[in-house]
Amino acid sequence: MAKASLLILKVLILLLCFGWLSLWLLKPTQLWTKKWRQAEERASTTVFGYNGLDFAVYTFPVIAVAIIGFVYLELKPREPRSRQGRSPFTSLSNALVVNTYIGVLSTLEIIAISLFILFLAWTFYTRISNDFKKMAMPAKSFHLNEWQFKFFRMATRCGLLAEACLALLLLPILRGMAIFRLLGIQFEASVRYHIWLGTAMIFFATLHGAGTFFIWGIKNHIQDEMWKWQRTNRIYLAGEITLITGLLIWITSLPQVRRMRFEIFYYTHHLYAVFLLFFLFHGGDRHFYMVFPGIFLFGLDKLLRIIQSRLTTCILSARVFPCKAVELILPKDPRLKYAPTSVIFLKIPTLSKFQWHSFSISSSSSVDHNTISVIIKSEGRWTNSLYNLIQSEPDAEADQRNRIPVAVEGPYGPASMDFLRYDSLLLVAGGIGVTPFLSILQEIASSQSRGGNNFPSRIQLIYTTKKCQDISLLNAIVPLLRDQKGEQLHVKLKVFITQEVQSGATVRELITEFSQLQAVNFDTKGLSSAICGPEHLLWMATITGISSIVFLFSLSFFNHFFLRPTRKPSKQKGPTSVTDLLLMCSFIISLICCTLLAVILRWRKLRKELSPISGNQDRGMRRSSTETNRALEEHDIHFGRRPNFQDIFSKFQDETSGSYIGVYVCGPETMKESVASLCKLNSQGFKKGGQKKKPCFSFHSLNFTL
Repeated sequence: MAKASLLILKVLILLLCFGWLSLWLLKPTQLWTKKWRQAEERASTTVFGYNGLDFAVYTFPVIAVAIIGFVYLELKPREPRSRQGRSPFTSLSNALVVNTYIGVLSTLEIIAISLFILFLAWTFYTRISNDFKKMAMPAKSFHLNEWQFKFFRMATRCGLLAEACLALLLLPILRGMAIFRLLGIQFEASVRYHIWLGTAMIFFATLHGAGTFFIWGIKNHIQDEMWKWQRTNRIYLAGEITLITGLLIWITSLPQVRRMRFEIFYYTHHLYAVFLLFFLFHGGDRHFYMVFPGIFLFGLDKLLRIIQSRLTTCILSARVFPCKAVELILPKDPRLKYAPTSVIFLKIPTLSKFQWHSFSISSSSSVDHNTISVIIKSEGRWTNSLYNLIQSEPDAEADQRNRIPVAVEGPYGPASMDFLRYDSLLLVAGGIGVTPFLSILQEIASSQSRGGNNFPSRIQLIYTTKKCQDISLLNAIVPLLRDQKGEQLHVKLKVFITQEVQSGATVRELITEFSQLQAVNFDTKGLSSAICGPEHLLWMATITGISSIVFLFSLSFFNHFFLRPTRKPSKQKGPTSVTDLLLMCSFIISLICCTLLAVILRWRKLRKELSPISGNQDRGMRRSSTETNRALEEHDIHFGRRPNFQDIFSKFQDETSGSYIGVYVCGPETMKESVASLCKLNSQGFKKGGQKKKPCFSFHSLNFTL
């Protein structure tokens, strides 16, 4: 029954996606323009008006995908019920292009990018072809000759390409309402799609604006046109404000600015509200409905995240590592479960009242039922301030430090633990990139201790770091490395220290040397809330559905009392700012209803009293231990060199002959590219392989910085 339900939901999602994409393909054609004008004319006589038709056809399909997606993810098992074999689609997720400038691209990503470029080319060609058939029409306004008219129309149609990019721009950065989770793509991985779409959008928008200004300039119309805020047709001034705001956001989001001046990037990115508002005024409501799905879901997602983060908790305790890193231990609702590789966003008002920073969770909800942990390396201004705050001297005669309030968003992560479907795992980490693997290994160890057998039997962790003291970050998995039982689970650790030479030292000796961590306990008196996580998926579906219904009825109300007395849409010369404002008012009303419902749900969720939590409680597997035995001697350590991944892959292939291997990488881009190239090479070898069955490597990239 469950499988049938999941299949039906999958089919519905695919049909809705296919229908919405078909609209984008048909929209540039003359046939669609003619038929759609007739449909709007008929809809204008109904209570919903042409606005309701635009919303139902252009916007609601994506919202429906989100609603059905929530139900699908709720019904989908968190853990695979059985070990999956090699899928025919495995090769599509493997690296196809590995390049220093564009990074690692899978076959599926190349196909998606190619199709999107073809769609942009189709849209541009179809629109321009139709425009060139109407050569005489613009002479009434600017008296353009043939080449000027063609240039002007090409610049205008570049705006439609920017609109297509904007329609998808916000979908990759949804957190609680992440549509990309349906594809198994996590939030931190999909951020790069947002960057690509944003860059493409700004490129086309700049061509649109620069081309328009060029024609105005040669016709001496710049002063006449650029300051216009006309009641009908395009509002040029709004378009100029939109372009300037978009350029400012894009420039301050460049890696050089984002990494060196994160505060500038963070605060200017909040100008998206100005950008979207003036885009509405410039393009009008009909164009806005095409990009509205992402905006609608982003608005709901943002509000739900704000409501979740309004209730602050506090740090229970912290552990200070010798490598200038700290582990924060926060209270968690025991009912909250999350998958390994999940991330949370933290805001510490003591350091900054506005900045949020994302971190990979290093703990496992199967091990730590009442707490959640993150490890933070001191590498920037904010993280340095946090490290100094934890290290600050306590009050005299006080066993505990003053409480540090923390606001939390998340956790956000995969809907299921797909890493369990592999026969073997090869985990490659660089520096602080080891943190998501700590969560994975603890989850697997917990599954083994519960008597389960649906987990990878052979795991190899390749850990590359600059200094010996960084090995202290592995403290959480020392019991797993030390107490391996039988052949059911075998974990092998290979450490590479690149900037130190210490001949003769073993993993056991270094773990023993750096196992003494400084523990810091904080005052938890008055602690009234713990991390509860996002809303339940079914409630998210309900909130989304109710909000869309409220929007549609609000729009119908405004349409009946404000728009109907004016002209019919078929006779309008263009969009009006009044129509745009009423659309925005309907959106605000739907967000208010969403907020009220979400607040009620959050209050009901928190009504249950939080059980007392001690900052220095026993945390099971995560306790520090200096008791090591000879089992640690089998793990390797190498000084003064980087790992030879070709050699590592060859040996691992021999050890896991014929198995299905998941390769997870979290570290610098150069490391990801090296591993991805080898996965690509070995996958090609698998395809060419003759009679002997070779291992199949499936590449996955994890990010610890956004």
